Amino acid sequence: MIEVKNVTKTFDGFKALNDLTLTVPTGAIYGLVGPNGAGKSTIIRHVTGILRQDSGEILIDGNPVYENPAVKSNIAYIPDDVFFFTQATIGDMMKFYRGVFPNFSTERYEKLRKAFDLNEKAKMRSLSKGMQKQAAFWLTVCMCPKVLVLDEPVDGLDPVMRRQVWSILMSDVAENGTTVLVSSHNLRELEDVCDHVGIMSEGRLLLEQSLSDLQENISKVQLALPDGGVLPEGLSILHKSSTGRLQTIIVRGGAEEVTNKLATCSPLFMDVIPLTLEEIFIYELGGEHYEVKDIVF
Repeated sequence: MIEVKNVTKTFDGFKALNDLTLTVPTGAIYGLVGPNGAGKSTIIRHVTGILRQDSGEILIDGNPVYENPAVKSNIAYIPDDVFFFTQATIGDMMKFYRGVFPNFSTERYEKLRKAFDLNEKAKMRSLSKGMQKQAAFWLTVCMCPKVLVLDEPVDGLDPVMRRQVWSILMSDVAENGTTVLVSSHNLRELEDVCDHVGIMSEGRLLLEQSLSDLQENISKVQLALPDGGVLPEGLSILHKSSTGRLQTIIVRGGAEEVTNKLATCSPLFMDVIPLTLEEIFIYELGGEHYEVKDIVF
């Protein structure tokens, strides 16, 4: 389990993390999302022990991370911009990782060779960004970490390789109970793989829930009201739009609760539509003045 408790971090007077608290359950894939500058990469660098917080605690299985080699030996991290030694080949990096990480599995490395189909003798600097990302996943998964931290993990990969990488990660979670913290702007992909989601804004956590609970607590409804009809009071409406008589509303609350309230205004038509993680992200952040703005030219 990853526990971030009341963590604050300031850079030159700018508060990048503001009393941040979040919890990643053991064996979960936790999607950390938020706008640019929300503090996602900053908290990731704290969780991996690269940065030290000004205040608060960061624990993995109850132990502090910073300057704790025993804990950090069980953490693997793939940043947005991967780094390798300039003159090294994939084979060289494999030997380096094998010497540093006690759980590195040569057997797993050999099994994954076909999945990535990369030239082990090619120097890392000669590979494209996408191929470097593939090499990073190949090597990192072989480290057999208890905690895997990913920052924009599939950026630069083609659709087939993206699916291949997520498949490997999900199998690792299912079989070995690996705990995964992933930050990405690709909410469509996160929706397919994550079981928990945290939404950050301005260095703090807006909400944290399992994905299923999050989707159950916000409803998207299309309805048409009779002439003179108005929406009932007491609805927590996050967004409303209309095309002619047809209205689309995003309402905080479960589908049954919301439709029961809406039924009191005798709608001519009403339908509940599944809400995507991307829509939840947009409408939750709308209250933080981060909504999509209409620009008139």
